[in-house]
Formats: sequence, C-alpha cells, structure tokens
Amino acid sequence: MKYLCIAFQDQEKLDAYSDEEFAQIMERVEFYLDDLNTHGNLIDASRLQPASSGAVIQVRRGNMLVSDGPFIETREQIAGYYLIEANDLNDAIRLAAKSPSAQLGTVEVRPLKELGPR
Repeated sequence: MKYLCIAFQDQEKLDAYSDEEFAQIMERVEFYLDDLNTHGNLIDASRLQPASSGAVIQVRRGNMLVSDGPFIETREQIAGYYLIEANDLNDAIRLAAKSPSAQLGTVEVRPLKELGPR
C-alpha cells in the first residue's frame, strides 16, 4: 500500500541553521532516502521551496482568489514529502519515524486512496 509522509518544519528554525548544520541534516536525509530505496519502500520524495515562494488558490462560485503563501496561520509549514510503499499503517509509521524530518519537526503519515481506472 502507498503512504504519503508529509514533513512539516518550522521555517524559522530551518533558516537559523548554519550552512554546515544544514548540510549535515541533508546528508542524514540522503542516507534515509537511500535506505528506503535499498529496501524497496521509496517511490518518490522531494523538498519544497519555502511556503512564502508559493500561492494559495481558492475558487468559490466561479471566482478565483489567489493569496501569497503561506495562508495558514502556523509556524510549521510543509517542507517536503516522501511517497513510500509499506505493508500497513504501522509499517509506514515505523519507516517514517526513521526520517530526520520526524526528529526535527513533524511527519504526517496518510494512506493514499486510489482513484480507480482512468
């Protein structure tokens, strides 16, 4: 079964790391991704640019409203994701708990719901 692991981080804390500290974190992330890949669990993963670089879009009654990101009032923002294959939710949680993202922030683990044939 496929699970989306959504990594939330406090952007201010990320910005406070020195270049060396951040490079060490990214080495840990690469090691984690390599381990997932080696064991056949990794489908895809990516970091995201800061929320301030994006936009939030809403369409209501045919009218589009575009706001600069982030729109949600929270310190933690989506920093990236891991799309993994796992046996069940407990297995996905076990895999996500090994992520540096879980140690530095929060990771939400959610099963994908297949949309059906296209």
